[in-house]
Amino acid sequence: MILVVNGAEQKVSDPMDALTRAVVISLFTWRHAETDDSPEDPNGWWGDTYPTQQNDRIGSRLYLLKRQKLTNKTPLKAREYVTQALAWLTSDGVAARVDVTAERTGLSTLYLAVMIYRNDGTTQEIRFNDLWSELNG
Repeated sequence: MILVVNGAEQKVSDPMDALTRAVVISLFTWRHAETDDSPEDPNGWWGDTYPTQQNDRIGSRLYLLKRQKLTNKTPLKAREYVTQALAWLTSDGVAARVDVTAERTGLSTLYLAVMIYRNDGTTQEIRFNDLWSELNG
C-alpha cells in the first residue's frame, strides 16, 4: 500500500511517525459492524467485545465497502467510516480537528485524504490515492 504523508510518498512497510501509524491502524483494522450494517460476518477485533472504556472501539468499517460497487455514493460511506475511525484523535486530545475527504476519481479509483490539525498548530496530511484498490485488491 502506498500513502502520501505531507507530500512524500511512502510504503506502509516503511518506518513512519507515530501519528501516521496510528491513522493506518485505525483505518485498516476491522471494527465490529454496527447492528444496522447487517453483514454476513460482522468481523472486527475481538477485543472490542470487552473494552476498558465504555464504547471504546478500534478500527474502521471500510471493509464493508468491499461488498459494494464503486458508485458516486461510495465516497460518502468511506468518509463516514473514516471519520468514525479517527474520532478518537480529537476525543483523546491528540488533535484539535480532523478533516476527511473522499472522492471517486475514476471508474475504479477512490481517493482519500485525512488532514489532521494538531493542538500545537501544525498539520499533517495523509493521502491514499487509490483506496479502492487497497480495499478490493
